[in-house]
Amino acid sequence: MATAFFFLLMPFFLVPASTHLQSTEEGFISTVISEKGLDFAKDILIEKAISSLTPLYLPQIEKTLKIPLVGNVHFGLSNITIYRVDVPYSYVNPGDTGIAIVASGATANLSMNWFYSYRAWFVTVSDKGHASIQVEGMEVGLTLGLANQQGTLKLSLMECGCYVKDIDITLNGGASWLYQGLVDAFEGQIKSSVENAITKKIKEGILKLDSLLKSLPNEVPVNEIVALNVTFVEEPVLSNSSIGFEIDGLFTAADKVVSSGNYFRNSQLSASCKGPVKMLEISLDKDVFNSASNIYYNAGLMQWIVDKVPDQSLLNTASWKYIVPQLYKMYPNDDMNLNVSLSSPPVIRSSPDNIDSTIYSDVTIDVFGDNEIIPVACISLVVTASGSVGISGNNLVGSVELVDFTMSLKWSKIGNFHMYLIQSVMRTLLKTVFLPYVNLHLGRGFPLPIIRGFTLQNADIFCASSQILICSNVVFADSYKPKLLPYDPTHSLLDFGF
Repeated sequence: MATAFFFLLMPFFLVPASTHLQSTEEGFISTVISEKGLDFAKDILIEKAISSLTPLYLPQIEKTLKIPLVGNVHFGLSNITIYRVDVPYSYVNPGDTGIAIVASGATANLSMNWFYSYRAWFVTVSDKGHASIQVEGMEVGLTLGLANQQGTLKLSLMECGCYVKDIDITLNGGASWLYQGLVDAFEGQIKSSVENAITKKIKEGILKLDSLLKSLPNEVPVNEIVALNVTFVEEPVLSNSSIGFEIDGLFTAADKVVSSGNYFRNSQLSASCKGPVKMLEISLDKDVFNSASNIYYNAGLMQWIVDKVPDQSLLNTASWKYIVPQLYKMYPNDDMNLNVSLSSPPVIRSSPDNIDSTIYSDVTIDVFGDNEIIPVACISLVVTASGSVGISGNNLVGSVELVDFTMSLKWSKIGNFHMYLIQSVMRTLLKTVFLPYVNLHLGRGFPLPIIRGFTLQNADIFCASSQILICSNVVFADSYKPKLLPYDPTHSLLDFGF
């Protein structure tokens, strides 16, 4: 039961890290599971816990009783099996010290074989048959402790117990005159056997789950270039209505030891969801995205050659005949391409009004001469873009639109020329080539590491100062077994296709 419960919590926070990892001690991704989210997890927990508990086999029970007029009678119960459990009421209650899970008023159905034997004079009398047992008023409870152990979650079982109030035994076959004797002889032992078996099953599950947590990775690969640092920082925050987690959440180069770099999280209070309470809140600091931007830039991947545009004539000097005459004069009717290289990583900013970014790039004009490519001029371009974000499935997606841009001539081999003359051409290229290219990749989205089978539903996104906040409910598709979603290398928010 505990194992199932914790797996149900995993969709609500990012994957924990192994214990050898160093961290910034600041979390750039925060998650809060609300009381509504915990109730959702609890409801699925009960369903999954029942399937994992049944069938549950109990040890054989034997006992010898002295019955008047009969003598010593040897009783035995075998093949005792819990094959059905029903839980009409349950709750999960987080507190300052742990998470309490209680199933109340539960019932269980057992089947078993029974037998007895005794000697009367020199004759052995025996009989056997089947029996069914109805367990009533069963209470099951446990309290889990959560702690941060050098970057990973440590799960401990603080309390665990099972109590059976009543049982009702019905015999099938054999001599019914021993029915009351059977009840009197075995009722207490059957109760204890059920209680002990369920408690043992819970303890075994907690040990296995704690071992599994220790084996989970310290980073989630996005592609061969970048990975996400998923080290837990700080202790889990438990209140009477929610559980909160913080992870490092920054991107790092996939081929290097995880290092968070020189980032500092804004110290102001985090934003909170508006409107009706939802199951899950995920807060992403702007530096989550800026860290990925830096990785791609440092890997030399934020540059590309533009050799195809919607109006292909723009990549021939003939189209520049009247705006840069000297270019056409020196290279008449020659084809061109544009070598775009960002001069610094894009910086993403978030505010309550919008998300924006300033992009600094150099655009080198290359002309195809006689069997060679000739760089003829370089333009420094500063682009201001405004963005929006949304949720598609379990992906955080986005789009950008042009706000403004400025240009300056960095160097030229064809003499000086005025920037305002090529402003309309550059605006056309930005709107028809650069922004559609960026939006194609932003539309694929950033895959949030949600356990397979769980999907965000009715998600709302709010932009706050330096943060993006996702407020969402979660649905569960029973056709999947819970396991970590693999990352799709083509679905990175900042994957430029290299």
